[in-house]
Amino acid sequence: MTGFSHLDSDARPAMVDVGAKAVTRRTARAEARVWLPAEVRARFEDGDIKGPKGPVFHTAIIAGVMAAKKTDQLIPLCHSLPLDVCTITIALEGEEAVIACAVATSHKTGVEMEALTGASVAALTLYDMCKALSHGIEIRVVRLLEKTGGKRDYRVEA
Repeated sequence: MTGFSHLDSDARPAMVDVGAKAVTRRTARAEARVWLPAEVRARFEDGDIKGPKGPVFHTAIIAGVMAAKKTDQLIPLCHSLPLDVCTITIALEGEEAVIACAVATSHKTGVEMEALTGASVAALTLYDMCKALSHGIEIRVVRLLEKTGGKRDYRVEA
């Protein structure tokens, strides 16, 4: 079966053999966009980021970093990667919290799954931290914005 990197010739799941690849600097950026209902946004309007369970953004950032570091334990065929850096930021833009996750490593395979995992878990944590205020919170977008250092680079056009 061609086209799918994680399937062998008999269409069975298979980990990609990266043994012959060169070590290069690999980077990736991903984002998650979380729509917040008015009752949740109101808690952030005065700069207060404390929710019923504690400091919302700070907790989500830590959860996202922890998840990015454990991506290989969450996504079955991902390689274990030592991350050189994982940075997560969260900013309010209108009705959304925009979570950005940037990761980098020097290795034989890319880190886009780590960036996507970090952004996703930060978004899920934000939901968990704020669900006492509203279950109407929506994680609307999780996407890769950019990856570099592999066979082909990728960047979302603005």
